Amino acid sequence: MIVSGGAVAIGASAGAIQMLLRILPALPKTYPLPVFVVVHVPPGRRSELATLFAGKCRIAVQEAEDKQPVIAGTITFAPPDYHMLIETDRTLSLSTDDPVFFSRPSIDVLFESAADAYGAAMTGVILTGANEDGANGLRAIGLCGGRTIVQNPATAYARAMPEAALARWPSACVLGPDQIVESLIAAVDS
Repeated sequence: MIVSGGAVAIGASAGAIQMLLRILPALPKTYPLPVFVVVHVPPGRRSELATLFAGKCRIAVQEAEDKQPVIAGTITFAPPDYHMLIETDRTLSLSTDDPVFFSRPSIDVLFESAADAYGAAMTGVILTGANEDGANGLRAIGLCGGRTIVQNPATAYARAMPEAALARWPSACVLGPDQIVESLIAAVDS
């Protein structure tokens, strides 16, 4: 069960759009938690992720802005070429610090800051991807008592990211795409 006042962070890379299209539109209109998403998007290009998903999701969708308050029941995508962090006062901050595993935005940066901000009320989800970004962040969420979910590598377009996450945090729940949706929904209904 997700503790009241919790949040969800999702990280993905290669194959991300297809997986996110199975998960995010399935969240009900009444989904109460903020959902933060990092997808590895090449720098120098405008991201259309918020626009794409806004037309498909039942809850609000936006791209993060610096110093913006966290909004419950809203999906927030990290903008290209910025790390997205969650501050302990539940605001977002954007950073141009060095890339992590060649990625900015970095899943690790989001997950580690989310673990600090939400503690045991945090849920981290690692999806398909071709590098190790997110593995350390998922471990940080697990160490603070949060829920950890990893896409079953057998269902991933690129297995490296979920496999790296499981190597760093073997106790994560390993779920297929539909089970991830069910887990996120059931956690707030219980």
